[in-house]
Amino acid sequence: MAKKMKKTISAKAIKTRQYWIEEIRKLSGNFGNDIEKLEKKLKAEIKKNGIASLIDHLRLCGNIPESYGHDTSEEKLYSKYTDCLLSLSYSALGLKSLVLKERADAADVETFAKDYSFVADAKAFRLSRTAKNQKDFKVQAMHSWKRGKPYAMVVCPIYQLPTSSSQIYQQATTQNVCIFTYSHLALLLSYSEKEGKSKAQQLLKKIFETIKALNPSKNATDYWLTINKTILSYSKAIEPLWNIEKGVATESITISKEEALTFLAQEREKIMRMSHKEALKELIKVHKIESRIKTISAISDNGLFTLK
Repeated sequence: MAKKMKKTISAKAIKTRQYWIEEIRKLSGNFGNDIEKLEKKLKAEIKKNGIASLIDHLRLCGNIPESYGHDTSEEKLYSKYTDCLLSLSYSALGLKSLVLKERADAADVETFAKDYSFVADAKAFRLSRTAKNQKDFKVQAMHSWKRGKPYAMVVCPIYQLPTSSSQIYQQATTQNVCIFTYSHLALLLSYSEKEGKSKAQQLLKKIFETIKALNPSKNATDYWLTINKTILSYSKAIEPLWNIEKGVATESITISKEEALTFLAQEREKIMRMSHKEALKELIKVHKIESRIKTISAISDNGLFTLK
């Protein structure tokens, strides 16, 4: 019988995610105050449980919960939750970082190292979202929001990124914006734990410099090969950590799909138990549920971590 592979993402990490989905739902109401409360709670949790808990957040935060309505206060606060995670990750690498409270026409995170600085933005998408527009990734906007800083970074869920040819890579390589993933950021944190913050900071700088040196191209493979090789060739200590995150990328898709499909199955059951009149009203929603289930079920590992 085939040996079952040991899971890296623990049941505790999944439970923590469920806790935060509910916490964000409870907190959302007064946007300015909510962000501060959220940031304080997250900081306290990570201070108590260590960098491993921050890595757990990064591994599971890339998808907006299906249980949040579109354009609701929960969805907006979830977006700030991912920004807080970025800022806390950069701080954990020994950089100075802050989440900006202003909403329009600015990046969400500013970060300062000893010899460089950058702006950053976190992206999260619903698993049931079908077409993603290049504008969703905000690469061009990030370039204009550098405000004199040399670098910019957009951090995305790995399985939502284009894998063949895309305008976003052309924009990134032309305008010196680093497209990064939560998986790669989790890897940087693990590496920092192993070989120290100073080395991790220098690796981050090297990644930014690599983007700057790339020839403008729409080719996703060229882009990710360059990023992945830069990281892997930096230290022998990275390869084993890389293999862990590669496995985790697949695990996190399974967990995220399970979370989304469970919610939609419950929604469908709720509708099926309604009276005839109520059910007719909700019928249109059922059609949407079926198409969302189809989209979520089709998501799979896109292999960006295998390019090396």
